[in-house]
Formats: sequence, C-alpha cells, structure tokens
Amino acid sequence: MKKAFFLVLALAASLTVSSQNKLLTIQDAVLKGRTTLAPKRLQSLGFIPGSDKFSYVEGTTVKVGDNATGKVTDFVTMNDINKLLKAEKRDSLKQVIILEWKNEKQFYFLSGILELIYDAGAKKVMDDDRKQNDKTLESYDEFDNNTYAYTENNNLFIHKSDKNIQVTTDGSYTLVYGKSVHRDEFGIHKGTYWSPSGNFLAFYRMDQSDVTDYPIIDWTKYPAENKNIKYPMAGNKSHYVTLGIYDLKTGKTWYIKTEGDKEQYLTNIQWSPTEKNIYIAVLNRGQNHMKLNEYDVANGTLTKTLFEEKDEKYTEPLNPIYFVKNEKQFIWLSRRDGYRHAYLYNNDGSLVKQLTKGKWEIKDFNGFDESYSRFFFHGNDQGPATQDYYSVNIKNGEMTRLTSGTGFHSAMKDKKGDYIIDNFSSCFTPREYYVINTKSKKSVTIFKAENPLAEYKTGKWNLFTIKNSEGTELYSRIFKPVDFDSTKKYPVIVYLYNGPHSQMVTNTWMAGGELWYQYMAQKGYIIFTLDGRGTSYRGKDFEQATFRQLGTKEMEDQLKGVEYLKSLSYVDPNRIGVFGWSFGGFMTTSLMTRNPGVYKVGVAGGPVIDWSYYEIMYTERYMDTPQENKEGYEKNNLLNYVDKLKGKLLMIHGAQDNVVVWQHSVKYHKRAVDKGIQLDSYYYPGHEHNVLGKDRAHLMDKICNYFIDNL
Repeated sequence: MKKAFFLVLALAASLTVSSQNKLLTIQDAVLKGRTTLAPKRLQSLGFIPGSDKFSYVEGTTVKVGDNATGKVTDFVTMNDINKLLKAEKRDSLKQVIILEWKNEKQFYFLSGILELIYDAGAKKVMDDDRKQNDKTLESYDEFDNNTYAYTENNNLFIHKSDKNIQVTTDGSYTLVYGKSVHRDEFGIHKGTYWSPSGNFLAFYRMDQSDVTDYPIIDWTKYPAENKNIKYPMAGNKSHYVTLGIYDLKTGKTWYIKTEGDKEQYLTNIQWSPTEKNIYIAVLNRGQNHMKLNEYDVANGTLTKTLFEEKDEKYTEPLNPIYFVKNEKQFIWLSRRDGYRHAYLYNNDGSLVKQLTKGKWEIKDFNGFDESYSRFFFHGNDQGPATQDYYSVNIKNGEMTRLTSGTGFHSAMKDKKGDYIIDNFSSCFTPREYYVINTKSKKSVTIFKAENPLAEYKTGKWNLFTIKNSEGTELYSRIFKPVDFDSTKKYPVIVYLYNGPHSQMVTNTWMAGGELWYQYMAQKGYIIFTLDGRGTSYRGKDFEQATFRQLGTKEMEDQLKGVEYLKSLSYVDPNRIGVFGWSFGGFMTTSLMTRNPGVYKVGVAGGPVIDWSYYEIMYTERYMDTPQENKEGYEKNNLLNYVDKLKGKLLMIHGAQDNVVVWQHSVKYHKRAVDKGIQLDSYYYPGHEHNVLGKDRAHLMDKICNYFIDNL
C-alpha cells in the first residue's frame, strides 16, 4: 500500500480562488450536484467498432478521435442531421444521443422515441435496421436485433422473428419466471441467460408460496389501497428457486436438477462456450459453503462439482466463471486468501495457479483481449481509497498497471484490448480523460474538466487516515467551513453509512463528497466521514469483523472518529451531529442511543431497527438467523435502547419502502411513546427506500434545517 499521497492530500487545499463569490442554494446542491455543478463528462464516449477510433458528443457536435494520437475532428453536427431530418419531414433533434456505432461510418441515434441511423458516407438518415423493441418490458434481455426475452405478468416470453413465444403459462403472484431472484444479492441482477449461440435460454423460476406476504400501502388512492409483496424476513421461510432451460429449436423446456435444500441460492450462472454445460455457484442458506457445479444441459443432471469453498463466517460468490478462449480453462474470483483475487482453473476443477496476489482486491473483472492472452480488471493495489486499471498475462501471470496518477480510474477497453479510455478523478482533480495503449502504455489526453465550483465560495477538504483501537487505518475525509478560522469553534455533522458493500471515502473529486456538504460549509459546519470496519475493498478480515454483531464494531470505529474530532482545536465537542440513510440510519440511531450524549443531533433515514425484520439473504449472511444468534440480534435491536436517547433525533422513512420496510420506524416510534421519549419524524408518501427526483431537494432542505435549528 502506498500512503505518501495522503500526506499531500492532508496539506492540500480546495481550488479556492479570489473570484469565488457565489453561494449555493439547497436546490443547487441537490438538483445540480450530479449535472451542471458536477465535473463535465464527455457524452456518448466510447470506441468505434472495427476501427482504431473513439467518439463522443460535445455540445451539438459528434467528435471522432484517433486512438494513437488523440487527435479529434468534427464528424457531424446536430444542424447537419436536422437538415436531413427536415428534408424527410421528420422531427428535429434537440440534442444528439448516440446509442451505438454500427461501423466506422454509421451510428444509431435517438430521435424522439425512434431509433434512426446516420450514414456519413451517403450523407443521409435511414430507418433503423434492427427491430424496435419495447425496452421498458420487465426483465428485457436481448440476444440479437431480432431476439429477446421478457417477462409479462410473471410469465416468460421470447420474441423471435416477429413472433412472441410464451415459454411459461402458470406465472402468478407466487410463481415468477425470468426475473432476478434472491433479492438481487450474490451479484444477481437479472433472471434470464442466453447461451452463446442463442440456441437456449436459461431462466430463473422463483416459487414464493412459502414467503410471507407483506403489505405496502398506496396512499395516493381513494381510499388507500394495499398491495402485498413477498418479503422473506430473517429466520423465516425463503423462496424456492430453480433454473429452467428453453430450447428455441424444439420449443421444449426442462429444469436443471439442482438437488439439495429448497432454500439454497443458485448464483453466478454461466454457459460453456459449446452450450453443452451450464455452471452454477450453489450456496447453502447458511452462506458458508459454496459448490461450483457443472450440469449437463441436455438432461439437466449434475456432471461434477468443480470445487467447493467454505468459510467459518460466510462466503459470497459475486462473479461467474470466465472461460479463457475455449472450454479448457477459466478464471474464478475468490477471497480464499483474504482478498479478492483471480485464480486460473482447468475445466475439470483442478487449480492451475493463482494469478493475482497481495493485500488488495480486484473490484471488477473487465474481460479479455481479442487473443485471450490477457484479462483486464479494476483494482486497488495503490491503496484502498484508489482504483486503477490492470491487465494480467494469463500465461506468465505478469500484472501491468495501465493507468497512472494517484486517484480513481474508471476505464473501458476496445474489443481488441489494444486501447482503453481512462476516466480519471482525484481529490482535487475534477475529471480527466485519456486514451492509453495497453501494450506501450502511451497515453494521450482527450479532455480535462474545469472546476465546476470555481465561481462558488467553498470550504476546504482533505482525505486522511486515523487508527482504530486495533491500530488499523480508517480512511476519513473532512470538509471545513467557508472562510475557515482555526481560532473559532465549529459544529460537526458526521455523515456515515459504514455498512457492507460500501465505500464512501475515495480519492475522487471532493474525496467522494456530496455538494450539500458545501452548502453546509457555507452555513459554518464541518462535515466528517469515516469508513469503519465492515466496509468494502479492505479484505475479508476487515469486512467480517462485524459478523454476528452488526453495529457493534462499526460504532467503535465511528467513536474513534469522534475522538479525533474532539482533538481538533476548532471543533466544538458539544455540537456534534450524525446523519445516515439505510444502514447509515441504523448506525445513526445506534450511536444516538447506545452512546447517549456523544452526539447532540441525529437524522436517521430509512433505518433498520430490528434485524429480524430485514431480508434473509443480506441479514443472515452477516448475522446468521435469529434462532442461531439470539444474543447478537438482541444486542443490536435498537428498540432496546429507545429510553437512552439524549438529544434531538429526526427519523425519516419512505412510506412505500419495500427494502427497509416502514414498520422499522413505526415500531421505534411506538416504543418511544411507551417509554415517554420524544423524537421527531417525517415520512415521504410515494417514495420507496430513498427519496429521489425533485422531492430530494425537499428532503435535504429538511435535514439541513434540522441541523441548523438544533446543532
């Protein structure tokens, strides 16, 4: 791990210049924070297939650049396209939205709701040559221009050659086909999987008949209407998932014989290149024993278990196997040595070698070059708060860092693997784009974004580490008030999440901070964030430290953050507040009641209150079942600490929340009434687990004002 840059960051200042005089409104901070006041992005940026070129849209002009030199030329303007559209009596464009390049001379673009083709060679606009599919369909999964799968009324359909084929007929509220399963855990984000040549479709079948109904009220109706959902709470019955195979040639359907516990998890589906086998990472409900199984597609039977992975706490498969050119070898990602790394296997399940090593993690697998001699990935071997792009030579295991400059790199590669486009940001660098040759590592600059806050008064920020009670470094950031005066005392808002699968503190623009921090910096507040144990990309031990006791170790680390804050001469130790959403809402409520008096004000959004009311897949991974871990559930049940509340607490919830159901907050309020404890609350009808759209400005205005009024 390289830490020198943190010393630099700790001394660095935000890009404050004398011309800064504008002040942010809360609407600016919330509604423009990801648009006009975010670092500029190049729209429709990507490689052009069949060429050594890239393209993007700048304003109303399509630009095309050379990969080797970075030289950019104008390809076509919106005015040029509109002249062609006008001649054909079509609607004019208001902006150029490139959907995809067909070849070096043609691209698909969006005109209203229609897809059209612009042909640079013929200088004309043509009708789309691919079918206009309704991509708003549930679980839409396209194989090619004429073939796609979708779910309608919980039944699976395939559209092929202008015909709709109904694959299943008994879909219902309790029986669902072709949709994502297991509550989108284990890297599952869809419910259908096309075979390589499109001869077969694998699909999930989810039987929810054993899962308890849960009411979600639609408050906009007169009178209000209840809509039940299936919500599997920890310790209760889960759904039963199987994997079906549909043969497009014969029209027959059969199921893979994944024998075992009905409530096991079928994850990380992958077809063999020959379509003869299908692979499933089968995980037990206890989530501590995974079998990578190979099945014969023709009859659905188990061919062999390639290998197994066990863990005394939990194992979490997140990626399918990745075949190397043919079916003889594949790459598997695992944390078996404590960090997520790549392993090369023969197709009989024998390990060839570990391809990457070290106390860092592969974050995303990004495929192979055209010859399958190298694979690419994002990883953080330069430090937990950073991200770079790498290639690995499969034959000799040589790993090459393709990006340079300390910060956060998000890259895309061309089909051949010869070039990548690097989207780079760091704590004080808004955004920069580069094209990099993956063999020579020669880099050419495409674009550098200006500071979007150059005209605004902003507070300084920096990124640094502190140590917890075990001596482990915890990554932190701090935003100071506008016109900061070290001789004054300032209030602090601790903004946190600190749950699994999260990382809030990164070496990205503003250290990953939100723009509302600067709004509060204008009001004279310090904003502080710390990623404690349980968060991601620090290795298995760091994440699993919270096992069976969600909330306990995390609080210890957050209190170390408070200890650090109180050591600063310019922090008012009596005016520290805390705010978080979801797991952060759970943490906020925990800190306000299990450590009463440390924080003066808290805002808890969508909080988990009692883990036995949260979903099976997530909760049982980290807590086991309530029956197995009664002590852990009881210790971290926040209903047991309501009467310990000191200070002001605002609890906010979406009234249609189907993730952390509203009942969590309702039960907390009932316990507060029973105990004679006063707290504040607000709910958002029509919103689920978060408050999005224009209403988000209302939400953040309420939260910010709550701190202004009470901290």
